[in-house]
Amino acid sequence: MEVEMKIRGLMMDPVTNMPIVVLKDVGGDSVLPIWVGVYEANAIALEIEKVSTPRPMTHDLIKNVLSGLDARVHKVVVSELRDDTFYAVIWMEREGQIISVDSRPSDALAIALRLDCPIYVEETVLKTSKTVAAVAEVGNNEELRRWLENLNDEDLGRYKM
Repeated sequence: MEVEMKIRGLMMDPVTNMPIVVLKDVGGDSVLPIWVGVYEANAIALEIEKVSTPRPMTHDLIKNVLSGLDARVHKVVVSELRDDTFYAVIWMEREGQIISVDSRPSDALAIALRLDCPIYVEETVLKTSKTVAAVAEVGNNEELRRWLENLNDEDLGRYKM
């Protein structure tokens, strides 16, 4: 079963100083932090902040190619968590054919933002990520989890491009 999520914000992990995309359940209180690379975070931040660039960035190029091919993205799904790595799938349709494309979650999220399509997370990923967070080795994760769940609007948006 898939849970619809929204990007709640983009911030820096105070422990590792790496960017985190924070996803929040549309109909509940589930929060899923996904650590991403700096370049991927910048691609997401550019779209969140509606910053235009003089030339198309990679995810803008993908959007343009999909449009040129008359392909429609239906949704992106964070589909799996394996060996502390998240996996995602971009679901699209072209000429009546449904196509699934393997993706890094950061790329899928950047594309979802640009195409204004829904973001989902498999329920098993949400359950597994809570277990993984409890045993990961980046500081006090129970404290980090509580901190992420209690974020307010002032805490978000601290990520600087």
